[in-house]
Amino acid sequence: MTVPDAKEKWSGQITTITIGATEADGGTRGSTVTVGGQAGIPFMSFDGEEPNGTAIALDVLDIEPQDWPAPLAEVYGDVWSDPAAWAKRVKELGADMVNLRLLGTHPDEGDRSPEEAAATVKAVLEAVDLPLIVWGCEVAAKDQKVMPKVAEAAQGEKCLLGSVTEDEYRTLTAAAQAYGHKLIAMSPCDINKAKQINILVTDMGFPLEDIVIYPSTASLGYGMEYIYSILERGRLAGLSGDKLMGQPVLLDVGYEAWRAKEARAGDDMAEVWGAAAQRGPTWEAVTATDLLQGGSDLLVMRHPKAMEAVRNASKQLVGA
Repeated sequence: MTVPDAKEKWSGQITTITIGATEADGGTRGSTVTVGGQAGIPFMSFDGEEPNGTAIALDVLDIEPQDWPAPLAEVYGDVWSDPAAWAKRVKELGADMVNLRLLGTHPDEGDRSPEEAAATVKAVLEAVDLPLIVWGCEVAAKDQKVMPKVAEAAQGEKCLLGSVTEDEYRTLTAAAQAYGHKLIAMSPCDINKAKQINILVTDMGFPLEDIVIYPSTASLGYGMEYIYSILERGRLAGLSGDKLMGQPVLLDVGYEAWRAKEARAGDDMAEVWGAAAQRGPTWEAVTATDLLQGGSDLLVMRHPKAMEAVRNASKQLVGA
C-alpha cells in the first residue's frame, strides 16, 4: 500500500528576528539570539525547515522576590538581592538570554525612579554579555516614564522590550524605534487582538519584522487546552501567509507555572503530589514542552532543571 504524502504546502514563513548586538553590530553582546524562520509545523521537519531552535531566557528581578517558593530560592537566594549577580548566575546556568523584570519601579513595590531602572539595566548589561529582554512593571503611567530611559540606557544593544498592548503602545514604540530595540506585543489570548496591536504599532512606522508576539499563556492544569488552541491557530495562520501573525512567539512560562498551587506547595503535600524539589520544576517543564508543540519560539523560564528538561525534550522531538 502506498503511503500518501502528508506534507502541507505552506505559503508563509515565520519572520526571523535577531535579538542582541555584538561588537560588529554596534553593541557589546558576546552573542545574539535568532528566533523564527520556521516554514512548517513545529518539530515536523518533513513539513518545512526549522532553521532556529527554541531560545530560553531565565528570569532576573530588580528586587528580591518575596513569594518565590523554596526550589527557586535554593537556586537564586544567594544572589537575588543583586540583579547583576543574579544575571551572572543565569549565564552560568546556560540560559540563552536574561529576562529582566523592573518590578521595583512599581508604585507599590518600591517606586524606583526611571534613573534607577536605567542604572539597573546598565549594571546587568555590564555583568553579562547575553542578549537582554526588559519588562516594565505593567503600570502604564509608570512605564511611560521608565521604559524610554531604559531604551536609551541600552542603546545599541538591540534588546527586546515589553510590552506594547492595544491601549498602551505609543510611548514604548517610539522609544524602541528611537534607540534601535525590538518589541513584545502582548494580547489577551485573542488572534484578532494580536493582529490589531501589530497594526497599531506598524502604523507608527515600526517594522513588523522587529515584533515578537506574546499571546498570553497558562500553566499545566489552568486552561492549557484553550491557550494551546489559540497558539496553534496563530502559528497556522502565519504559515498560511497571514503577515500579521507571522512573527515569532514568546511565552512567559516560568511566571505562570510557578504560581500554580501544585508547583508552589511545599513538602507538606509530598505524600499526595511528590517532593516539592521535583514537582515545581516538573510542572514548569511539562508546561513549556506542551506549549512548544503549539508554536512558540522564545520561552521565559525560572528553574534550570526545567530548562534542561525542555532542551532534552526538544532534541528528542527532532531525533537529535
